[in-house]
Amino acid sequence: MRRPVILLIVFGLVELVRPLGSTGYGAQALLTFGFLLLAAYTVGEIAASIGIPAIVGYMAAGAAFGPWGLDSVSREAVARLVPVSDLAIALIAFLAGAELQWQEVRDRGVALLKVVSTELLLGAVALGATLYAMQDVVPFLRDLPRSELLAVVVLFASVAVVHSPAVTMALLTDTGARGPVARTTLGVVLITDVVVVLLFTGALTVARSLVPIAGAAGLSFGVVAWEIAGALLVGGVLGGAAALYLRFVGEELFLFALLFTLLGAEVAHLAHVEALLTLLVAGFVAENVSPHGSGEALRRAMERSAAPVFVVFFALSGAQMDLSAVLRLLPLLLPLALVRGGALWAGTRLGSRWAGIGDPERRLLWLGLVSQAGVAIGLASVLAGVFPSFGGELRTLLLAFIALNQTIGPVLFRRALVQGGEIAPRARSPAPAEPVGS
Repeated sequence: MRRPVILLIVFGLVELVRPLGSTGYGAQALLTFGFLLLAAYTVGEIAASIGIPAIVGYMAAGAAFGPWGLDSVSREAVARLVPVSDLAIALIAFLAGAELQWQEVRDRGVALLKVVSTELLLGAVALGATLYAMQDVVPFLRDLPRSELLAVVVLFASVAVVHSPAVTMALLTDTGARGPVARTTLGVVLITDVVVVLLFTGALTVARSLVPIAGAAGLSFGVVAWEIAGALLVGGVLGGAAALYLRFVGEELFLFALLFTLLGAEVAHLAHVEALLTLLVAGFVAENVSPHGSGEALRRAMERSAAPVFVVFFALSGAQMDLSAVLRLLPLLLPLALVRGGALWAGTRLGSRWAGIGDPERRLLWLGLVSQAGVAIGLASVLAGVFPSFGGELRTLLLAFIALNQTIGPVLFRRALVQGGEIAPRARSPAPAEPVGS
């Protein structure tokens, strides 16, 4: 009973204090951040105590107190905390790269590529075919010309197959899991994050050929190539700089972790390269080039700094969920979610068999790939601006689909880690102030 009482007290205090900070940009943002941190962490603790991933509790708190819930966290407040989400994504990317060892990439890179290519191809075909077959029951598809219908199908499939590095990395950080299921899932998710940039670009090209847009600029292969190749270059330089700092200074790692992540994200933005890939490469280089033990010290410092940011990040993700849209579209979402789950199950099994990956990864891997967040939301938002005729409706469908998968994905991934013997059945989340996984 102690945690629910604390939650009610915090909620009551915020409702009393909130009007006082409504006119000040900084005060309102700080109030919202503090409230989300306390409320989401409390709900996450309640969820963890009954065997549900704390991440789900964080999102539930955000949904309950967000614009579509009690509105304690308004749309304006959510918008003001966008930098927190950006910082969280940057930290997640760096930590994910730091988890990869060069020996592992060299030994398993080809095998993971086989799994990724199989499950993505099967998933895209299955989801595209399902949406095409559902034309008569999806309102905005009924009267579309055949060319626009095909464009919608291609675009939906290219976004619906995306996984979530944010959820995957946050749950691994939260539980401390480092076994074969955890590492194989992380490897597949990270490779997919790079592949989907090319996949989405190709889908946009096909859609624009089917539905020409007056005044729209064509996609440049050179721009896409620079986003990827430039990210490798910039990330490598940043990672080398971090390694030099660890070798010759190695002090105040907590502060350095925050400043370095913010700097890396800003450099990626200024260089017009893919930020996630840039920070991922930086983390990989810093971990594998740094003197023995110093890379791990930096990673632990980042985990300490990332823990409260993760809590607010997933609370904000929950606050951005339009629950009414999810409920309204639920009859359409359930068959699509089942098809995606079946495609993940079949694709990972076929890909694992082709790659020579055995149990428990072959049997449990698909459960870690259900989650969607971050990247998928960004891609869905792009569509609304590019295709004015159907982009808004497609974005709503995709965001509702992502919200459903984002909610059930962490539960399934945690179940996979439990079945694989990599975490205890009721492993609880550490406090944000402590090193995660320690």
